[in-house]
Amino acid sequence: MALPQDISPVNSELVDALTRSAKLDWIETTPGTGYMKILWFSPETGRWAVLLRWLKGHVARRHKHLSAAHAFILSGKLQVRDGTLVAGDYLYEPNGMVHDTTTALEDTEYLFICDGPVLYFDDDGFTDYLGWEQLQRLQDAANNAKVTAA
Repeated sequence: MALPQDISPVNSELVDALTRSAKLDWIETTPGTGYMKILWFSPETGRWAVLLRWLKGHVARRHKHLSAAHAFILSGKLQVRDGTLVAGDYLYEPNGMVHDTTTALEDTEYLFICDGPVLYFDDDGFTDYLGWEQLQRLQDAANNAKVTAA
C-alpha cells in the first residue's frame, strides 16, 4: 500500500551514529579518579552522551545544568543531593537543576546524556563549563596523544 505522503529523507547524508564503547579508551578528566568515554556529541544541537567512570571518593564540583540531562547507573553508587543512586537507577535532571557536590561512594560507571552544557561554580563564581565544544577538544587531545605515543 502506498503511503499518502513522501517520507524519504530530505538530507541524503543522514546516518546512524554507532559507537563501540568497548573499543574506546578512557580519557582522564580528574587526575586519578575521573574518566570518560565520549560516545557522541552534536554541534548542531549541543547534545552529548558520555560514559563516566568515577573511582570511589571522586567528587564532582558544584554545577548547574543549562539543559536537561539523563543518567543511568551501570555499576557502583553515587551520592547525589540527599539521595543515593545505585546500579539500575535512572535519574532525569531538568534544565536549571543546581547540584552541590556529587560523590562516588564506590567505583561507579554510568551513562550520562545531556541536552546541552553544564556550568561549574564555587563561592567566587563560575569555574568551568562542559559542553560539546569541550568534548571535541578532549577527544582531539586524546587522539593526538595516541598518535604521538605510537
